[in-house]
Amino acid sequence: MNIFYDENMPFAAEFFSDLGDLTAFSGRTLTSADVRDADVLLVRSITKVNEHLLQQNKALSFVGTATIGVDHIDQQYLNNRNVKFHSAPGCNAISVAEYVLSALVVLAERYLFSLSTLTVGIVGAGNTGSRLSEKLSALNIKHVLCDPLLAENSADMRDFVSLEEALHCDVVSLHVPLTRKGENPTYHLLDAARLAKLKDHQILINACRGEIVDNNALLKMKQQGHPLKLVLDVWENEPTILLALISHCEITTAHIAGYSLEGKARGTEILYRALCQQLDILPSKQLADFLPVPAISAIEIKQDFDEILLNQLVKMVYDVRRDDAIFRQQINIQGFDYIRKTYPTRREFSAIKVTLNNALSSDAPHQLGFNK
Repeated sequence: MNIFYDENMPFAAEFFSDLGDLTAFSGRTLTSADVRDADVLLVRSITKVNEHLLQQNKALSFVGTATIGVDHIDQQYLNNRNVKFHSAPGCNAISVAEYVLSALVVLAERYLFSLSTLTVGIVGAGNTGSRLSEKLSALNIKHVLCDPLLAENSADMRDFVSLEEALHCDVVSLHVPLTRKGENPTYHLLDAARLAKLKDHQILINACRGEIVDNNALLKMKQQGHPLKLVLDVWENEPTILLALISHCEITTAHIAGYSLEGKARGTEILYRALCQQLDILPSKQLADFLPVPAISAIEIKQDFDEILLNQLVKMVYDVRRDDAIFRQQINIQGFDYIRKTYPTRREFSAIKVTLNNALSSDAPHQLGFNK
């Protein structure tokens, strides 16, 4: 069996080596000829899997994307060819939630406000929005959820608000998939009209898909002097992004919010298990077999947990300012894809064991995801 996989899938060789012959590829430049002999094709979000890519392939039986989003996959075409498809829902949800938290910690320090005073509107309450909600709850930060599809699901007992109400919060954090059809399309969900209603003090965070926000309308608004604070990890037309927008942002990154080692590797593990199921074999490997020990693996807290300690703890594991600096320095020299391809290793909170030595201290670090 010929297994073709994106070279940026961590531990792909380790997971799939026993299942077939492996070939790694560059996801952005993949051609039809490259995958002509693939029985299994494993991609990330930069590879569009459609009839054009697969026109020379006659053997394909399984396609997997090691990502949450599936807008780059022509599922109808795969279904017509009887090719099994599997995505990795939730694989990097924790990573994205920790990206958002790091951004909020950095902005709170930069502008001298307390996180406890914020209201956060989470637009999209699936895996990623839910993980962010859990972390905000651990810190007693007020937040609301907006998700029209889940609001209609009687099995989901959470309270939901309208998009208009979510857009009135101090922070608006976007976590929806990209859809262009149906009753609630998300393409340009924040168009010029909705952007114009945002207030001077607000913070807008987009860490889902660039096309959710009309980037040209956003640039025009900022050029006219609107003080809205922007945190952008995703952009329209990646990798050919609207460079003029960068200077108007507080934090800018190259679609790496979900790029923790654990987040990317979970996607690999999910696809490994899905392929094992299709082949009717028992999985013999798990992610814990491959994750390295972090440089700092344990810390001890001997004081009450407060925002100063939160600031130190979050930035010790992940300081988003590093990625912002790399992006601004390299985007015009190396380009968008190079920044993603050479992204330095980043761990999640769970990689660090936190011991609380004060019996009265808040358990917030463990609720945030740090190990006990």
